[in-house]
Amino acid sequence: MLNLVENHSSPRTAAFFDLDKTVIAKSSTLTFSKSFYQGGLINRRAVLRTAYAQFVFLAGGADHDQMERMRAYLSSLCRGWNVEQVKEIVAETLHDLIDPIIYDEAASLIEEHHTAGRDVVIVSTSGAEVVEPIGELLGADRVVATRMVVGDDGCFTGEVEYYAYGPTKAEAIRELAESEGYDLERCFAYSDSATDVPMLESVGHPYAVNPDRALRREALARGWPILDFHRPVRLKQRLPAPRRPALVAAAAVGAAAATAGLVWFASRRRAAAG
Repeated sequence: MLNLVENHSSPRTAAFFDLDKTVIAKSSTLTFSKSFYQGGLINRRAVLRTAYAQFVFLAGGADHDQMERMRAYLSSLCRGWNVEQVKEIVAETLHDLIDPIIYDEAASLIEEHHTAGRDVVIVSTSGAEVVEPIGELLGADRVVATRMVVGDDGCFTGEVEYYAYGPTKAEAIRELAESEGYDLERCFAYSDSATDVPMLESVGHPYAVNPDRALRREALARGWPILDFHRPVRLKQRLPAPRRPALVAAAAVGAAAATAGLVWFASRRRAAAG
């Protein structure tokens, strides 16, 4: 059990959580691929590729260069997707798809941080259309995610307005600290990926959760605690507290974006292997 007791006479604090493989056991966006297919947003071939992409993601994820290539590709793939349709699909399938893959250990930490008086902030590269409802489900106070430009017709234009990745996550955290009065030296952060080292560096209490190889090396070198989350559990079975509405701090690349990127990454890996 971590010592999370807060001195309420001190400045405000927060706990910042990456989402995929930190709070939930899979990629948040890829988990909705079948639902996107049923809604007519992607074809059967893309569904098969996203299944492979999910395997690749769980096996090791994507490094910085791969993520940057994804960003260019994914923005073009989701051009023309109706935002309200994406939101409706996510809302209809959220509990069935996300609830069973939430880590029990992460849910406990969120509860403990709230009990200690800290805000809980989800910071994810996935799209706002996916991350915001998951944040609400988890009872997060705020959400930082990626956002794409939406045209007058209510569809994604293919342009990225804000990309919550790497250093931009740390920048968002610093901006939140300034606007909300958080003392970052007393704040906590949790992530599984080496791409989130800037986010982890920005707080006084960084934790590596299910770290990839690069983050594990970094954590060992810096003396950061390493946590092993491995017990997915249905949230409603272990978090009786009422949900706290998630507030958007910065938004994200549409749901399609992350899906498209990992589909592309998977196809590149398959081509390289062939």
